[in-house]
Amino acid sequence: MIVLVLNCGSSSIKYQLLNMADEGLLLAKGIVERVGFTDAKLTHKPEGKDKYVHVTSIPDHTTGINLILEALVDSNHGVISSINEITAVGHRVAHGGEFFTKSSLIDDFTKSEIEKCIELAPLHNPANLKGILSMEKLLPNVPQVAVFDTSFHQTMPKHAYLYAIPYEYYEKYKIRRYGFHGTSHKYVAQKACNMLGVDFENQKIITCHLGNGASIAAINQGKSVDTSMGFTPVEGLIMGTRSGDIDAGVLLYLAEKENLSFKDVNDLINKKSGVAGISGLSSDMRDLENAAAEGNERAQLALDMYYYRVKKYVGAYAAAMDGVDMIIFTGGIGENDPVLREKVSTAIDFMGVDFDVEANKGVRGKDKLLTKPESRVKVMVITTNEELVIATDTANIVKELKK
Repeated sequence: MIVLVLNCGSSSIKYQLLNMADEGLLLAKGIVERVGFTDAKLTHKPEGKDKYVHVTSIPDHTTGINLILEALVDSNHGVISSINEITAVGHRVAHGGEFFTKSSLIDDFTKSEIEKCIELAPLHNPANLKGILSMEKLLPNVPQVAVFDTSFHQTMPKHAYLYAIPYEYYEKYKIRRYGFHGTSHKYVAQKACNMLGVDFENQKIITCHLGNGASIAAINQGKSVDTSMGFTPVEGLIMGTRSGDIDAGVLLYLAEKENLSFKDVNDLINKKSGVAGISGLSSDMRDLENAAAEGNERAQLALDMYYYRVKKYVGAYAAAMDGVDMIIFTGGIGENDPVLREKVSTAIDFMGVDFDVEANKGVRGKDKLLTKPESRVKVMVITTNEELVIATDTANIVKELKK
């Protein structure tokens, strides 16, 4: 079974093509950038062949996806002979609300429910839906599956996901913590357990998905019981440009002092804050580490604040689960930043973490145990593969459909 995985953003389309009959063998991957511009770019990387880059006008998602399909069957850099070889398409969808507790076959009802969640994820769900509608035009007879960032966290207990505001707002508007990055949190936790030969459903695990968007999850006996992102992806950790946790009173105060509209406040906490806002320099941790090494005090402050927030959430979730067996770092930063892993892990030695500083040095983009054999709590870096999770769910649902 050949599965095409799409992750559509407002101006980008990430994709992978996988052969699920061969244990999720990656055939090709790539990205379309600057959708809506005349200088948009397709970067296509087929396995075993040279990378192909094409700059052209891509006015919309349908055009971008069609360009991807053409690249996949091209005589020079393609990996399949015909688009008819694509058995199914899996889509990453940011928000499934309370309705979607697992991945779902896409039909008219599914699309309508995804559309209802647009007000919960206005930056992500519209783009996800565009990808689904575009594929319907291009491959109308191919089944599609939606895999939701929020579904894994639907096992959180009510006392963890509710906010302490009048209960009627939950009843009327479903205002609650939803959490995101669910596919990644579940995948790396299961992968780590497999590596160590322990039962996923008998472990207390804290997963740290750290990238430009970042979240931490508490996973107890195979279920998410708490997570740092909330009603929106703004809550929780300090991120690249998102504020993370903030006193709501600060926003009210700033709105009055600076005469900010609701849109201005939204832009402030989503696009102008985080390590970029603190440093005044960049949202990229590599830039901040380089600047800090050269004596930039605000860059160092941004790093210190970032490390502190991660450490604080790890400690909180260990308390929430009455202990922890395993702490996992993943995501672009978690997988590739040895400094962050060392800063956080050595600061929680009182929890039973005996961190191996030497084993951690230089580790980037690979799976590894980072604690000494005698460490009661294991710390690991695990590479995430959300596309493989999406492809696996898609393949399983389509197989059931064909029975």
